[in-house]
Amino acid sequence: MIVRTLVALVSLAAASAASAQWVPGTEITGQQVQVETNGTLNTVYFESGGVAQISSPSGATVVNATWTADQGKICLQTENTFDCYPYRAPFTAQVPVSLTSDCGVLSRWTALTTYIAPFERG
Repeated sequence: MIVRTLVALVSLAAASAASAQWVPGTEITGQQVQVETNGTLNTVYFESGGVAQISSPSGATVVNATWTADQGKICLQTENTFDCYPYRAPFTAQVPVSLTSDCGVLSRWTALTTYIAPFERG
């Protein structure tokens, strides 16, 4: 019984350590995320250094932006807009997540791919 309890505690501690190592934004840096808002599907490319590019559905329009990921929020800022969304867990590739901005706008975020840190690889 003591061995089972010890194994369970070690497993729980390892899972907590891996989770604690997540740095918000790392899984989407250098990646594209599709964001659907009010029926429009834009693609956001999250570059390192807090730089982003938002492409229209046709790709004909590209808007420069900046982004941050901290204090439980991911925020995008363009010349004309600033929106923050709750962000408490890493995105998973191809798994849509519905998020409501601080302004009350519902969007569906789908990371096309995500970066996997070496410590997370199996």
